Amino acid sequence: MDLQRLCGLVFVSALILLVSEPSSVTAGDIVHDDDSAPKKPGCENNFVLVKVQTWVDGVEANEFVGVGARFGTTIESKEKKAQQTRLILSNPRDCCNKPKNKLAGDVIMVDRGHCKFTTKANIAQEANASAVLIVNNQKELYKMVCEPDETALDIHIPAVMLPQDAGATLEKMLMNNSLVSVQLYSPQRPVVDIAEVFLWLMAVGTILCASYWSAWSAREASIEQDKLLKDASDEIPSAKAPLGASVVDISTTSAVLFVIIASCFLVILYKLMSGWFVELLVVLFCIGGVEGLQTCLVALLSRWFKRTGESYIKVPILGAVSYLTLAVSPFCIAFAVLWAVFRNISFAWIGQDILGIALIITVLQIVRIPNLKVGTVLLSCAFLYDIFWVFVSKKLFHESVMIVVARGDRSGEDGIPMLLKIPRMFDPWGGFSIIGFGDILLPGLLVAFSLRYDWLANKALRAGYFLWAMMAYGLGLLITYVALNLMDGHGQPALLYIVPFTLGTFLTLGKKRGDLQILWCRGEPERPCSHIELEQSQELDETK
Repeated sequence: MDLQRLCGLVFVSALILLVSEPSSVTAGDIVHDDDSAPKKPGCENNFVLVKVQTWVDGVEANEFVGVGARFGTTIESKEKKAQQTRLILSNPRDCCNKPKNKLAGDVIMVDRGHCKFTTKANIAQEANASAVLIVNNQKELYKMVCEPDETALDIHIPAVMLPQDAGATLEKMLMNNSLVSVQLYSPQRPVVDIAEVFLWLMAVGTILCASYWSAWSAREASIEQDKLLKDASDEIPSAKAPLGASVVDISTTSAVLFVIIASCFLVILYKLMSGWFVELLVVLFCIGGVEGLQTCLVALLSRWFKRTGESYIKVPILGAVSYLTLAVSPFCIAFAVLWAVFRNISFAWIGQDILGIALIITVLQIVRIPNLKVGTVLLSCAFLYDIFWVFVSKKLFHESVMIVVARGDRSGEDGIPMLLKIPRMFDPWGGFSIIGFGDILLPGLLVAFSLRYDWLANKALRAGYFLWAMMAYGLGLLITYVALNLMDGHGQPALLYIVPFTLGTFLTLGKKRGDLQILWCRGEPERPCSHIELEQSQELDETK
């Protein structure tokens, strides 16, 4: 398989597997309001996650995470103000009848089942409990709501649901005749986490590097073509070969097909999302990451090892491969394999981001939009794709397909690997801020096109289009994070904000400067004929 076909495969894989949720939390997500459980007097709390810190005989032990009920008092948000209280196991365990335990402001732990949640809370309150922990009969958390016929509830203690495994661990502690005490609190997330700042810089920096590499390659190809034209007219066909062999131009048809293919693949991901399927995606990501990292390293190192980069050896199946590529490939493969094996450790996100950035930069260098018309069709389709699968899909699937796939909710994993991610550094709930490849790759195609046009047209930075396209992308992504925080952390489709800013800026400037027709159709400025081309034209006229 030659480089062009391989890179085309990488491009298709990157587009199909794009996930466009810009910033979400893959661990410790706060559970928000739920329209299916409407509020009523005495039952109007928002669902929030609750930290349950434990102590055994005065020694700090495990910390568990539960979810607060719709009813009862609100949970203290500050750890310093939360009281450390003794934990008692209810007798009877379901707390559907008055417990035989004597409670003195203790926290009582009860099992789910046999009566209403509110009944358990009322009985615990009458028994002088300060809070009630209800252990679920499943590993998942469950939102505790009021029954439709319940009105004007008078519950003044907090009620928290714990998963089954947390209840089993607490029960073991209590069965050892140990003094177990707990502290309940629900810390709030910071308005802005520094992880979002770094993620913004990472996205903007990736497009910046890829754009300059793409523009430099286009200029080098143009210079090479001019040199060949000066040598002899019969070498003109070969002058275009290097550019066509290493670049894949997107057509209008392929831009439209992208939405259909990507949508089908997203539904497949949603339906088949499981541990084995995520493993398959990890393998595909590693293949693309190895190719991207290898391409970037070879391009960088060839500046210092030019002779090694230009010396080739014939390898079976792969064909002619440079010695520099052979030297770099083992490192890239080892890097990807190590990440795949240890991807669940705390700092594995660094390796994922390196492979992801290398893949995106490589795709943006190889895959190009030939003109503004194709760019407009591609981004417009991606704009609709993003909105549909983040928002509209809730009507059809009862949940956001894009967000479920991005977070890997059904896979038992931390989500699919086709994301850049950074841990939330000052968030008490932890988790990651993430951005999908598509939110960088698709606008990046347009930004890279703008710089190539500026360089070929010899435009100054302020007089060109790249500076304004780059600023529009950065501003669009910034607005995305503002919207994310205003929407209490619910995933937002980044292209909803990025496309209008980036594409709108480009179209407006092009029309204002009178370049829109050239940008829309040709995609490159009209070059003045060289003296060789003029001489050839004159000879042709004289022959006629």
